[in-house]
Amino acid sequence: MADVLVPPEITQEVTQILSNLVLGDNAIRSSAEKAVNDRLEQTPELYLLAIAQFATSADTELMRSFSLVLLRRLLFRPPSTQRLALYDQLSGPAIATLERILLHSLLHEPAPVVRHKTVDTVTDLSNYSMKRGRPWHALQSQVFAMADSPDVHTREAAYRVFAGCPNLIMDLQTDAILSILHKGLQDQQSTDVRLASLRASVAFLSALDVAHQAHALSLMYPMLNTLPGLPHAKLPPFLTVLTDLAGSNPHLFRPHIPALLAFLPSLLLPVVDAGPTPTVARPNPGGFAFPPPGTANGGGKGDGEEKGVSGEDDEVRKGALEFMTTLSEAKPSMLRGVEGWVNIVVRGCLEGMGEIPEDDTEAWLEADPAEDPTDDTYPHTYEHALDRVACALGGGAVLPPAFTFIPAMLASHDWRLRHAGLMAIAAIAEGTSKVMQQELGKIVDLVTPMFKDPHPRVRYAACQCIGQLCTDLEEVVQEKYHEQIFAALIPALEAPEARVHAHAAAALINFCEGVERETLIPYLDSIVERLLKLLNPAASDPSKQPKRYVQEQVITTLAMVADASEATFAKHYSSIMPLLLNVMQNANGPEYRKLRVKAMECAGLIAIAVGRDVFRPDSRRFVELLMTIQNSPVDPNDTMLSHFLIATWAKVCQALGEEFEPYLPVVMPPLLRVASSKADISIYDDDEEHEDRDGWESISMDGRQVGVKTSALEDKCQAFETLLIHASTLNARFGPYVAQVLELALPGLRFYIHEGVQEACAMLIPVLISCGKNSGTLTNQMVAATLSQVINCIANETDSSFLASLYKCFLDTVLVLGGPGALAPEIRQGVIDATKRQLNALADKRKARAARPQHEIREDREDLALIQEMEDFAIEDMQKVLRTVDAPGELMIAVSSLRQLALNLSDWESEEESAGS
Repeated sequence: MADVLVPPEITQEVTQILSNLVLGDNAIRSSAEKAVNDRLEQTPELYLLAIAQFATSADTELMRSFSLVLLRRLLFRPPSTQRLALYDQLSGPAIATLERILLHSLLHEPAPVVRHKTVDTVTDLSNYSMKRGRPWHALQSQVFAMADSPDVHTREAAYRVFAGCPNLIMDLQTDAILSILHKGLQDQQSTDVRLASLRASVAFLSALDVAHQAHALSLMYPMLNTLPGLPHAKLPPFLTVLTDLAGSNPHLFRPHIPALLAFLPSLLLPVVDAGPTPTVARPNPGGFAFPPPGTANGGGKGDGEEKGVSGEDDEVRKGALEFMTTLSEAKPSMLRGVEGWVNIVVRGCLEGMGEIPEDDTEAWLEADPAEDPTDDTYPHTYEHALDRVACALGGGAVLPPAFTFIPAMLASHDWRLRHAGLMAIAAIAEGTSKVMQQELGKIVDLVTPMFKDPHPRVRYAACQCIGQLCTDLEEVVQEKYHEQIFAALIPALEAPEARVHAHAAAALINFCEGVERETLIPYLDSIVERLLKLLNPAASDPSKQPKRYVQEQVITTLAMVADASEATFAKHYSSIMPLLLNVMQNANGPEYRKLRVKAMECAGLIAIAVGRDVFRPDSRRFVELLMTIQNSPVDPNDTMLSHFLIATWAKVCQALGEEFEPYLPVVMPPLLRVASSKADISIYDDDEEHEDRDGWESISMDGRQVGVKTSALEDKCQAFETLLIHASTLNARFGPYVAQVLELALPGLRFYIHEGVQEACAMLIPVLISCGKNSGTLTNQMVAATLSQVINCIANETDSSFLASLYKCFLDTVLVLGGPGALAPEIRQGVIDATKRQLNALADKRKARAARPQHEIREDREDLALIQEMEDFAIEDMQKVLRTVDAPGELMIAVSSLRQLALNLSDWESEEESAGS
């Protein structure tokens, strides 16, 4: 690249700066970073070209790779408010020179790892240029030539470029595109070329709309034919690429399901089975075995030798399972009725779930659940896949194949299979709950005997299973089967193993969340007695010291039991509240953070349950302890305290009622501070290294990673929910804070990045108006501003679920103010105009939906039913408002007409469930 006019002294300077950047010394590296920024500020073109040139001339692969990564990052670094991105500051000749350098590197770079970095930079530059209307024609012609090169690495680089910027081929004739992709998919010399071509094919198909995809469907045959001839170790990346396509364009696989069924079972079920269908049911439980006879290594699951050779096989199995699971989720109606498909996936999951290392048990028994070293070897992948498939395909499809195997698993001599059978029931409960209800008695009869299993991990799994059933079939389980469940679960609280009795206590929480008070009362004494023994075993045996995680769990369970049993819990109050207050006072070390906040939460819930009169004697000490904790120096590592403090103050408020008013000056400042917090967002380049941080989520947008601090959003939501509790509990006594809170709640209606904040604010506003009215602090300006902003939100809201909440907010506020007579004419007309706008928008949506092809409506029936249900809620609340403000009759007619535009989905009601039955 001698034609690049970078002075030698600049080249030498850049060489030194880049060398310093890769050094481990922080001071030298920081100085080099400053030097780069300074040079780019003064003469960006010269130094960018120097970095690009260094990427072709540096002596080591490390420095050439690093230069390319740095160049890519600098070129497309997000612009500041004052300056453009560096690419947009370059002149035409500079861009042309940069492109020549990169094309040279792409063609002549000898090291594959460096060439991959060149591909990344080239594709980013091409995509960035295309967005600015500057197509890179020289790249297109060079890459097409490279695809015909006799050199394997050159061909691979070409297809990598096609995968990274499919726009290079989108403007060609379809036959020409298919020809070049076919050639790469059938490359006889290199698996890497075939993989790169597969990625390019997926990128090409994904970039097409459905109509244009129809002309390229023939590409699917060579894409899928890349799989059978691959060495086993090479399969996972190919499966991963196809999985991405299955998730985004599942319909492309419809014609190929028979071929997939002929190939995938051999990957997912690595067994030799009689007959062409490896999912043939074994009707005789006595003949059931996992894995079936004929497995590699003699089926000796769990021994060290098999573990050593099965790692590669396991990755292939997981790749095949992820593909089948993703396709099932993306297009359940396409696969629900396919004979064999569900059986294979379910059996693959069950086999994988039974593969727990035998020698993990002792470590598992000793471990704190939050820091369990055996968790890394637990077969989570298979368990989660079973859950996903059940949720996607439903009970009619999943329950029959699952219960072909589960009863025999529960009867197996191998504890791992008994464990897997129980965890499988727990995993499928959510997705199959409608159908499972019909057989729930039989399932409970299968599970409850497992509480007496000799192996602790099986008993643990029984607790997990019952807890999950209580959640996923809430109220049904508690109402019909409480006797059998309590007969098993209460004795499990006395299990000798801490992991088991702690999990039994956890399962009780799930039970209490859906139980009627009358159902729980007969068992209350037995439960509390055993929980107190676990919380304070030294009371009966001074030599026993409880594990901290057991105490944390027991306190949480006591809180839920108190909440469910309400005033009846008062008889146990004197035994428990002093223990909790002592924990709050004395649990001061970092290791006791969780225990202390759990004690706060439990004491607050018990205070609500027993009522003001029982709680009053302890209320002062409780409040003083909360104030002491709140005023203690902030521990930056304690992420739980603020959340639990806010929640506990709210519980004390609910317990004391109006007597809580004197504590508002202590409670409100931190609460208002959290409620007024702004969204915490970080933006960085895709290529920029960033640490995964607890409480943050990262999403990719326009070539950048956007990090959102979700933990702060949850805190903000909790703050508004807590303000609602204080305002509704204290009413007129909350008057001094009405104006301040209203100023936060009204903008909260537009806090679009967290719907919980929006919903809480919509509920809070009418309550604040009530507080203001009853305390005499409400002004006409506050009323006008409130109603105007709510109407404005109604007019512009696109989410039907929140639209219903906005109409309810408006109606409740009007009723608090005294009814429609209290409305100014412009407010009444404003809500009528906003409603007209919404009626037109909803009508357009429903007409567009009705115009879709019938097969699409059938396939998306469940999603469409949910959308229409949300719209119906909004229409119902809209109608209430229109009646209240005495809207013109034509609007009421329009509402009726809108209802009639709904799709009639009842023809397909439960069709998917019955299809699999």
